[in-house]
Amino acid sequence: MSRNPNVEVFERDAAARDGYVYTSGASLSSRLATQRSCDVIVDVANLHGRSAIDLGCGDGYYTLQICERARPRLMLAVDAARTAVAAARRNRTTQRVEFAVADVHRLPFRDDAFDVALVQSILHHDDDPLDVIREAFRLAPEIVIHEPNGNNLGLKVIERVSTYHREHGEKSYRPRLMARWVREAGGEPVSLRFAGFVPMFCPDWIARTTKRLEPIIETLPLLRSQASAIYVMVARRVKARPR
Repeated sequence: MSRNPNVEVFERDAAARDGYVYTSGASLSSRLATQRSCDVIVDVANLHGRSAIDLGCGDGYYTLQICERARPRLMLAVDAARTAVAAARRNRTTQRVEFAVADVHRLPFRDDAFDVALVQSILHHDDDPLDVIREAFRLAPEIVIHEPNGNNLGLKVIERVSTYHREHGEKSYRPRLMARWVREAGGEPVSLRFAGFVPMFCPDWIARTTKRLEPIIETLPLLRSQASAIYVMVARRVKARPR
């Protein structure tokens, strides 16, 4: 059994759509938002020719895009939602990636089994993000965290009023708090990229407008940190694990 109480709602999503709401028959806003996230992850994560594990892969939408574009030597993707993993396996487009059902808090792999661990858009659904980060650092000396931008006040409002966000237990975290958790887990952030401006599940006209504004938002430092939709943090382990 997973320690994440939100697994059940994702199981229902995957069963109803053979994938998640924002990937299966997704709206324009979801397509634009997820594409920008994938672009940034591929850009900042050094995956080419390396082994990687994707913690919390869901229906495999992000995993497959990242794997095809970044071309790791191999990638193992895990998630506690069995129905979502089954959908990911059906949609697999490359032999570089394997999908498995597993709890990201207790993974059955040896220490340092991978070069990189992707902690990709799952911490805002989890009740113990620090524990997930610790497990990621156990498995790999380098981790890549992708999360909604907790500095964005508009996102904080959406988390309170959106039925989807409430049902899925979404709660964004500020990058400063994420960096603190990384350090508590024995790591150190080495880069931070803010990006995106299109909100998920918005009308098409808003999606098009915010997409046009996105390059401006990403260019201006203060606006970028406060208004961007997501951030991607790369961190490396600096403390030796106790034997």
